[in-house]
Amino acid sequence: MKKTLRYLAFSLILSGLVFSQDNKKPSPPAKSEQKVGSEKISINYSQPSVKGRKIWGELVPFGLTKNRDGKMIPWRAGANENTTFTVSKDVKIEGQTLKAGTYGLHMIPGESEFVVIFNKNSTAWGSYSYDQNEDALRVTVKKETAKFQEVLTYGFESVTDKSCTVYLHWELVKIPFKIEF
Repeated sequence: MKKTLRYLAFSLILSGLVFSQDNKKPSPPAKSEQKVGSEKISINYSQPSVKGRKIWGELVPFGLTKNRDGKMIPWRAGANENTTFTVSKDVKIEGQTLKAGTYGLHMIPGESEFVVIFNKNSTAWGSYSYDQNEDALRVTVKKETAKFQEVLTYGFESVTDKSCTVYLHWELVKIPFKIEF
């Protein structure tokens, strides 16, 4: 009897360990980095998937949305924790200056344009405690139609020693913004 109980306890513990290994997050963390000359740009974010849903204008509404306290807030530009954007040196984003540092990255989606927001609060959980008074920079950019992208991804293109274009690509939309050092 004792042998059977030991075997049963061992089996339960072992099966618990095995099943706990397959604990994937629905929106796993990701990081995109790029060297531009000797400087570095880094974006930390979580990657939601389309999963057959309509993203723009539905899952991610156009304009601001209400948080649980009724306050109007932008989209967190990812999932889960704050999406963060880090630059190692002062830069110009779409021609406007942003100081070196780490920022919370938020967006206000629109049907043809997006407002990209760099907020001084980089440690908040998503946009729930977003405060417009902490915005370091806002730029408005045109959205682009792109090939289908299942998983939200940040990337870099047109990289030179002094500039690049950062983009968010998800579903059939790409949101590019130019950075110059």
